[in-house]
Amino acid sequence: MVAERIPEFERRNPGIRVTVQQIPWIAAHEKLLTAYAGNATPDVAQIGNTWIPELVAVRGLADLTQFARSSRTIDGHDDFPGIWATNQVEGKLYGIPWYVDTRVLFYRSDVLAAVGFRAPPRTWAEWLDAMQRIQRERRTRFAALVPINEFEPIEVLAMSAGATFLNARGTRGAFEEPAFRDAFAFYVDLFHRGLAPVVANTQVANPQQEFAQGGFAFYITGPWNVGEFRRRLPKSMDGRWATAPLPARDASEPTGVSTAGGSSLVIFRASRHQAAAKKLIEFLGAPEEQVRFFTLTGDLPARRSAWATPALARDPYFPAFRTQLERVAPLPRVPEWEQIANAMFEHGEAAVRRAATPARALRDLDRAADEILTKRRWLLARASAAPAVVR
Repeated sequence: MVAERIPEFERRNPGIRVTVQQIPWIAAHEKLLTAYAGNATPDVAQIGNTWIPELVAVRGLADLTQFARSSRTIDGHDDFPGIWATNQVEGKLYGIPWYVDTRVLFYRSDVLAAVGFRAPPRTWAEWLDAMQRIQRERRTRFAALVPINEFEPIEVLAMSAGATFLNARGTRGAFEEPAFRDAFAFYVDLFHRGLAPVVANTQVANPQQEFAQGGFAFYITGPWNVGEFRRRLPKSMDGRWATAPLPARDASEPTGVSTAGGSSLVIFRASRHQAAAKKLIEFLGAPEEQVRFFTLTGDLPARRSAWATPALARDPYFPAFRTQLERVAPLPRVPEWEQIANAMFEHGEAAVRRAATPARALRDLDRAADEILTKRRWLLARASAAPAVVR
């Protein structure tokens, strides 16, 4: 879709020609790493913002800190703070947010009203009460769908509880700490109380159909499902479902905390056209261009000012995402995070299936994280032990 806007960029910037190479998202991470290893990186790339720590670790990305400060177009104050933070590593900026996503609560508003809730739950206690009422009155087969092979539900519960996942230096797991332990107990309890089915997302062929037919009333998912639900739900479901920010741990917070997802635009250090690359990022990052990109793709704008467009502001489902985006947080910015996240749902599944107690699962998860982070500890130890060089 970005290719459709390149002619306008080239019209505004005579002398700059842009070649767009489209790569399937599932293959992009590996292809970019291969390109880096082969010294064949592009000038500019769209990358998942969770990939930034890995590419920074191999010194693949250009530092954009000064560029962002001096740019008349890029404005970090117009971006959601949690999203902006995902692009920073050790105080330096390496990516400019392009589009964003996060996870919120999709729910059956008619079912919730039937059990006495005129508004979505604001806290975990209200949410648990609503789920228990739904289950007790058999309004749906299960209160919630929480696929056991997804780590994101555990992440958002843990972030809402104030968990850090790792220690301050990102060298060891912190999964046995009270904040994560409380979130993990809430997660596991959903299954042990029978409020959520013990299934993977691969076992739910059509979640929209299940949602409409009373399979579940709550589902934590992202903006891509707004379009999917609209297309796939029968007309009889109009006005019977809604979205809401995640419930907070308790009433001391306005909402829960969710993931700071999306894509950012980066420049590779090896680029020989960095001035032109910066102009392209300024063009694509402008609020009016982000609105056009949303119109073309449905991807949510990273700039707050772009959310004033009527297509977003007046939509019944997107305002929950706008509210939630003010309460998102970056995950640990270590290259090994995706491996640790996979271990997190694996040990979560062990506790859900009662193959391990929650306490044992968290001990094992800390050990797994520590093992994954072994090389990081070694590298940091070497760096701190290196003698200072005086010039």
